[in-house]
Amino acid sequence: MINSFRESSNYNNNIVTLHGTVTGEPEISHELYGEKYYNIELKVRRLSSRKDYIPITISEKLIRAFWPVPGDFVKITGQYRSYNNYTGVGNKLILTVFAKSIKYLSKEQFDETDINPNQIYLNGYLCKKPTYRTTPSNREISDILIAVNRFYNKSDYIPCIAWGINAQFAKDLEVGTNIIINGRIQSREYQKKLNEFETLNKTAYEVSITTLELGT
Repeated sequence: MINSFRESSNYNNNIVTLHGTVTGEPEISHELYGEKYYNIELKVRRLSSRKDYIPITISEKLIRAFWPVPGDFVKITGQYRSYNNYTGVGNKLILTVFAKSIKYLSKEQFDETDINPNQIYLNGYLCKKPTYRTTPSNREISDILIAVNRFYNKSDYIPCIAWGINAQFAKDLEVGTNIIINGRIQSREYQKKLNEFETLNKTAYEVSITTLELGT
């Protein structure tokens, strides 16, 4: 489970483990110091019947021996990263799972029902005051943005969403508070209104919080 994975990791403030299905061919993302990086999308089942479609960034070193193709079942471990989008196209903040390892699974391994297919652990700091709201059905929600430190004095900015008692707890936290989150990465489709006649279909990515506690 996520705790044992966290303890064995040497990058233990930002840990993702996903079991999912590759949806398309890898597409080149960028090249850094002579190494190519590719984007793939992973379809990850929820405990309900819904699916999340999660962007993955993966180096050519990890897929040199086994090139992922649509329909492959894989386990990916890594970190949730954020990048600013300066192109003016799409979301301003790009979120992707930066893969540290990839393991190809058999159909039998993939279908194991005791595996949580989507886990994330984050230890970070509140960037701004949480936004608290209630839905028409009186469900309580707090929108949270946290900064998670990375090597080389960088940080990843991760949007999160808390529900119910976690939302109540989060709403009074101050900027700069150290919090620890366990949850899952989710994708959510929505429509952005461009003008009176046009809308644009977009996808938002966020961490749905299962547990929330103060750091030490």
